[in-house]
Amino acid sequence: MSDWLERGWRHVWLPYAQMQTAPLPLPAVRTEGSRIHLADGRVLIDGVASWWTACHGYNHPHIREAVAAQLDSMPHVMFGGLAHEPAYRLATRLAGMMPDGLERVFFTDSGSVAVEVAMKVAVQARLNRGERGRHKFLAFRDGYHGDTLATMAVCDPEEGMHALFAGLLQEHVIAPLPRDAESEQVFMALLERHAGELAGIIVEPLVQGAGGMVFHDDAVLRRLRAAADQYGLTLIFDEIFTGFGRTGTMFAFEQAGVVPDIVTLSKALTGGTSPLAATVVHRDLYEAFLGEDPMKALMHGPTFMANPLGCAAANASLDLFETEDRLGQARQIEAWLREGLEPCRGLPGVVDVRVKGAIGVVQLGRIKNPVGLRERFVARGAWIRPFRDIVYLTPALTIAQDELARLTGAIRDVLAEG
Repeated sequence: MSDWLERGWRHVWLPYAQMQTAPLPLPAVRTEGSRIHLADGRVLIDGVASWWTACHGYNHPHIREAVAAQLDSMPHVMFGGLAHEPAYRLATRLAGMMPDGLERVFFTDSGSVAVEVAMKVAVQARLNRGERGRHKFLAFRDGYHGDTLATMAVCDPEEGMHALFAGLLQEHVIAPLPRDAESEQVFMALLERHAGELAGIIVEPLVQGAGGMVFHDDAVLRRLRAAADQYGLTLIFDEIFTGFGRTGTMFAFEQAGVVPDIVTLSKALTGGTSPLAATVVHRDLYEAFLGEDPMKALMHGPTFMANPLGCAAANASLDLFETEDRLGQARQIEAWLREGLEPCRGLPGVVDVRVKGAIGVVQLGRIKNPVGLRERFVARGAWIRPFRDIVYLTPALTIAQDELARLTGAIRDVLAEG
């Protein structure tokens, strides 16, 4: 065991892990492309792009050079009262990628906070206009929007990760996604019953990520837009997982031709290099915060918001989307995933196989021991993290065909063993 690992193990608290029984994490010492190098010399093909962030692979030279140059000149400066070029340029570029009207960018440092800001904007815009009593949100079963208190409250309440906090969290309206006539009827009935207390609707477009990689079609998003318009609600699209090419288009909502009122972004925003998030707001909402009254301002300001290093990485990441065919690569990965994972459909215990863009999912009836299953993948040189009832792949958009074949082959082999 590495000396630093042995000493630090007594003090580190790991995410999503029962510390009494959790195995020691694997000591990583270097990354490149889609590969993680371990301290013992083993090399793993990363199948999840470090929680869906490393869209260009690890250590891309263009991003590395941009961050190094920014580090030399100004690694950080507060965003209150001061301005810096990387943030202002990034805000301009993000707004330029959005449909008309989505033009104001508020920077934060994590996806959960980006969602909290979106919720805060939706509620305060109403308060600033004199509306009272509309402070709840309609969210969806299988949805996930973060682990902070406000975001946990708009996740699926029966999802075990947050169930302990039921008495503490604000109660929102949790509905089924309107996928068909039956679920749409339930959704609309809930909307009608609670419309007077709702500020908005929040959804992960096309793919509900951490709730189980649950897919829905673009017609669902059009139904949500129509419902939001009918009841005067703010429509929030949480693109923290789906944004930046993951579903095959730059943003998932593009596939539905729907314009939300707020979009939240993080994860792949910096190409997996640095923490950064953004909440992009429509001008109609932004204008509710203008006026002579200082209390109408958005009173929010994370210490490291618009961190120059993160903004430099994000600008470099956007450069790569402009100069290299990442969306074409996502479509190619989709074909490779279909070819590699479809044979799993006939394996014992497999319930479903589904692919969308650079997302491949094998759903099982149940997974008794996710950690043990992960260790079996590691033994085959694959970094794959099963959770709930799924084994999934969300590789870097730059992954090579032979590397992806190793990942899909590992899944087939391990699941075939039972």
